[in-house]
Amino acid sequence: MPTMTERSIYAPPPLTIGDVTAPVPIIQGGMGVGVSMAGLASAVARAGGIGIIASVLIGMIEADFHKDPRGATFRALGKQIRLAKKAAPNGIIGVNIMVALSDYEETARIAAKAGADLIISGAGLPLGLPGLIPEGCNTKLVPIVSSGRAASIICRRWDLHFSRLPDAIVVEGPMAGGHLGFKAKDIDSSKNLIENLTSQVIEAVKPFEQKSGQAIPVIAAGGIYTGEDIYKFIQMGAAGVQMGTRFVATHECDASDKFKQAYIRAKKEDVSIINSPVGMPGRALKSKFIEKAKAGEKTPRRCMYKCLKSCNYPDTPYCIGMALVNAQRGNLNSGFVFCGSNVWRVNKMVSVQELIDELVQGYIETAMKAARA
Repeated sequence: MPTMTERSIYAPPPLTIGDVTAPVPIIQGGMGVGVSMAGLASAVARAGGIGIIASVLIGMIEADFHKDPRGATFRALGKQIRLAKKAAPNGIIGVNIMVALSDYEETARIAAKAGADLIISGAGLPLGLPGLIPEGCNTKLVPIVSSGRAASIICRRWDLHFSRLPDAIVVEGPMAGGHLGFKAKDIDSSKNLIENLTSQVIEAVKPFEQKSGQAIPVIAAGGIYTGEDIYKFIQMGAAGVQMGTRFVATHECDASDKFKQAYIRAKKEDVSIINSPVGMPGRALKSKFIEKAKAGEKTPRRCMYKCLKSCNYPDTPYCIGMALVNAQRGNLNSGFVFCGSNVWRVNKMVSVQELIDELVQGYIETAMKAARA
């Protein structure tokens, strides 16, 4: 075991985004439809990382969700942000908001007004995000990209129209869970390895950093699993990492126990790429529901939630919102579980603090080994 002195010398660096600093350079990925809410996000923030609440269909926890999904989601989001910040008063709490959401603009405004420390936004390029933040809010803005080109486009557009740059950028590779920002045929391409994409984005933001004198931290995401992985990306020049899959099998994760147990039981061959109704490939665990959807047995009768701009429900094989709500609640026969590519490596339930401690320990041991080499 490393001594206290060794721990201080070889510990991972803190992650600074704008005027907030997390002692541990780990962002917990936002996992939608009730998987990462105040419970998980506040636990991560208390442990020194950055906790993220996912906004999409968070209203499922409200009693009137089926009657008023839009209103319920807005109310629940504000409540969850305030609850998380109260539970982690010295921590950093952010919100993940997908550009593809029908209520994207209003959701961003609500998150900022409720006191979110940062907004992480992907599933499309958040080109107008700075214009949505009410005056007086100090919310940091962090777009998600899957290429250096996308990072450059966002930086140029924000600089031109809003005289500001991203406070950080998350670059997400194809090993991530849920919806992926790649065509199905490109998911296994070596050019899309997260190592390559991270280097591209770091290079893409350098001209903007030099011109403005402002740092734009780059956060690597997708398939990162161990402290050794974190060390590798920090050495490459990333400021930190984003991790989702590992935080599902924690006591504090907001999903049902059946959802979490699906991760723990998962084998490598259970991980699959699906064609999502939203028009993007996604990574999920194989299930009877997915098999029936492929066979055309899950045609939706109506649109329950109107959650996505691109959804034209008569043309979709099933309602993904309903499927994910069912899965979060543990009804896996009527839904499916999104996951990252390394889900099969998860084999036990731990607390968030235990997980963070393990990751930091792995980082320190890797740094010490490298120093001796």
